[in-house]
Amino acid sequence: MKSQDIHPDIVDQYLVGVGPGSWPTWNSPDGAYVTFTAQAAQAYGAVPMFTLYQMTANGEGNLSGISDATFMNKYWGQVRLMYQRIAEWGKPALVNVEPDFWGFAASQAPGRDLTKMAAAVSGQPECSTLPDTVAGLGQCFVQMGRKVAPKTLIGFPPAFWNGTPVEVAAMMRAAGANQADFIVAQTSDRDAGCREVASPPAECQNGSAPFYWDASNKTSPNFHDSQKQYSDYRAALGNGLPILWWQTPMGVPSDTPGGTDQHYRDNHVDYMLRNTQEYADMHTFAIVFSAGGSHQTSISTDGGQFARLSAQYLAGSGAALK
Repeated sequence: MKSQDIHPDIVDQYLVGVGPGSWPTWNSPDGAYVTFTAQAAQAYGAVPMFTLYQMTANGEGNLSGISDATFMNKYWGQVRLMYQRIAEWGKPALVNVEPDFWGFAASQAPGRDLTKMAAAVSGQPECSTLPDTVAGLGQCFVQMGRKVAPKTLIGFPPAFWNGTPVEVAAMMRAAGANQADFIVAQTSDRDAGCREVASPPAECQNGSAPFYWDASNKTSPNFHDSQKQYSDYRAALGNGLPILWWQTPMGVPSDTPGGTDQHYRDNHVDYMLRNTQEYADMHTFAIVFSAGGSHQTSISTDGGQFARLSAQYLAGSGAALK
């Protein structure tokens, strides 16, 4: 970012793992990674954001640990430590709560009802009155954050694998997402071109074609479809929460499908930074861009696209948030 004179307002970092080798052990004392990351972001003029991704400790989609008191005591201890380090830092920070987990939980819960799926929650002193369910688990994130680090801003990322925006909003309300501070809109964590090549890397072997979005918004998939999906979800969730778009892919537009490793085509950066008012009109307050895997385009391989377009945006009058 420094070498390209890129000046973001938010810097996002993952917090992963539970137990040995997990994020609290990355620096000394335990959890200092949060402190150092927050200090570095502040020094660069940005607000720190932490994407909490601990639920994959047993493997992606493996939720066997959520009702295991031993595992969850370690899990909650790390969540509490994150909040404690943010509180000690003393300034606002954003927390993105467990991407993908909510989709996996809904797919495994009886009748997609998060109130009917067991989880160890009430053993935590901040959450002793909450039910021992996945719904209670979500509520505990908010309740613990409010008690331990009240300057933390919390956001939940819905997954639309399990229903319509209205149906997913009902599930996420049960988990307390409407009591959070913002909505995390998961843009797409892979360049479209990575999924278009004849032999895509493992991180791109999912989804259904077409992958490249129509910037004219005439055929699907397109940007207006995506905006409407999250607008509908926001309205159904209630409380008028603002939206943060997250893990937005960084490829460069091209009429030629595919691309090469770390140089796959995509048009999210181009469209979203050229049409910021569209996103402000739907109550967006931030767009976070990042490569969602090691084979994806990044600011190191995009030919300066992000540096150029973000500078143009910052040099202008910006977009008025509604």
